[in-house]
Amino acid sequence: MAGAEVRAGRFSVRYGDEVISFSVRLQRERKPSKVAIHVEPDGRVIVDAPEGVGHEAVIAAVKKRSRWILDHAEAARLRTAHVRPREYVSGEAVHYLGRRYRLRVIVDAVATPACKLRGACLEVVVPEAASATVQQALDHWYRQRAREVLRDRMDSVAKGLRWVKASPPMRLQAMRVQWGSCSPTGRITLHPGLVKAPRECIDYVVLHELCHLASHDHSPRFYRLLDRHLPGWKGIKQRLDGMAEDVLRV
Repeated sequence: MAGAEVRAGRFSVRYGDEVISFSVRLQRERKPSKVAIHVEPDGRVIVDAPEGVGHEAVIAAVKKRSRWILDHAEAARLRTAHVRPREYVSGEAVHYLGRRYRLRVIVDAVATPACKLRGACLEVVVPEAASATVQQALDHWYRQRAREVLRDRMDSVAKGLRWVKASPPMRLQAMRVQWGSCSPTGRITLHPGLVKAPRECIDYVVLHELCHLASHDHSPRFYRLLDRHLPGWKGIKQRLDGMAEDVLRV
């Protein structure tokens, strides 16, 4: 494929005995020859490349950082190795705004499913104790809280940014490898599971996406904006990535 332009999709390269699989995302606004590589909290490798860049240039960039990619992917694997699926029974740990609560399931055959924070517990009232019923009630409650909390944080963070004239439209969507995204039209999508994370982590993700309104790719300008408005963002991102497997597991 020498000389061919890279296309979006999944590819792989070999590094010694290891195979690195990665996805390519094409970004029109990214500077020519500027390729960015990300290892997501779940270990997936994402390569952001400018439109028109050569396939071989992307392969070369991945090979050059192969050791770094494998180290970070292994760290992600180790973080998630101990995580088991939730059973949705009383006594399990759940999270809300960075705090840890104990799940308390109350069965009432005539009750409408409902959730309420009560002391150190997140109380769920359901007509039956089936895991699917408890999960559905919890998911509904988290989504309601996310709609209110994330909208409030979006409005608050946006007020301090001179390039944001009005708080942008927002939608909630569970995503496998992203906490948030910003469309070319300026609509921001956030993972509803963010409402389980500490407020500083929420604000980091919100600011990250709002910075994309000024610089839609991960250019030096984009990172300068992050540094200016949240100097400690790298530590916050690391904290958020470290809790992703527990906060977002189902």
